Amino acid sequence: MKVNRITVIAQESGERIDALLARKMDGVSRSAAQRLIDSGLVTGNGAPIRKNYKVRAGELFDVIIREPDEAPLAAQDIPLDIVYEDGDIVVVNKPRGMVVHPAPGHADGTLVNALMHHCGENLSKIGGERRPGIVHRIDRDTSGLIIAAKNDSAHIALSKQLSDHSLSRIYEAIVLGHVRNDAGTVDMPIGRHPTNRKKMAAGPEYARRAVTHYEVIARYNGYTHLRCRLETGRTHQIRVHMAYIGHPVLGDPVYGYAKKPEKGLAGQCLHARELTFIHPRTGALIQLSCDLPAYFTEALSRLGPPVNG
Repeated sequence: MKVNRITVIAQESGERIDALLARKMDGVSRSAAQRLIDSGLVTGNGAPIRKNYKVRAGELFDVIIREPDEAPLAAQDIPLDIVYEDGDIVVVNKPRGMVVHPAPGHADGTLVNALMHHCGENLSKIGGERRPGIVHRIDRDTSGLIIAAKNDSAHIALSKQLSDHSLSRIYEAIVLGHVRNDAGTVDMPIGRHPTNRKKMAAGPEYARRAVTHYEVIARYNGYTHLRCRLETGRTHQIRVHMAYIGHPVLGDPVYGYAKKPEKGLAGQCLHARELTFIHPRTGALIQLSCDLPAYFTEALSRLGPPVNG
């Protein structure tokens, strides 16, 4: 790990910090600078900043650059539940507990390792050498559908659909409490938590717009089964938004009320159940779904019979 110190000169006053870093640091694009900022690796006067922060002359910024993991990624023969596959894309029903790509503390056993074995060299390179094929992510303890691209053109087309919200992602969740309205929308920005950089937080003070639409599937005594549609795709979005409105996801150890497993769960009850997108080569509408996993249906069975209202 190394630290780069950036000093703002008079001519740079008023420039956005992400643009400044991209211009002044070799090999760092603006999007890479934004990822560094979102990860809490850029500080101004010792405090984390936002990527839309406009710098002032004389300010000092420290940028932490983590040394790349020198160990090459290994293809691993890990079983995959493949829901759809062709020459351009592969859609996997990821089990709960599987990390999407290698990261500190998770050097192997990830979805990427499994995809490398299954697809060989046929994975897009746009996400970088540590994330081949990965177009979007879901949390380790969230199960369900995730799409990977086999080539760069498919990756670009799918990323555009993510940006313009034409790629639809629908989740099911069990949340704590009685959700009063049959349907609703949480439109609240999400950003990095000001004191715990491993968490996200929702509130009007954050810069990244985040929108989650939800509808009630069933209510139980003290719990609600929801269907959630992402309009945007921020980190931990459903978990953060549900906690923000007072209904954290059942079993969530980070944003929930309990710090120990609930209802015999080892993780949160959140499942990416449906994906709808335009095929990047053919233009056909692709609609995919998967069943609720056993941990989810077992949790529902422990809640007792549904209640009216």
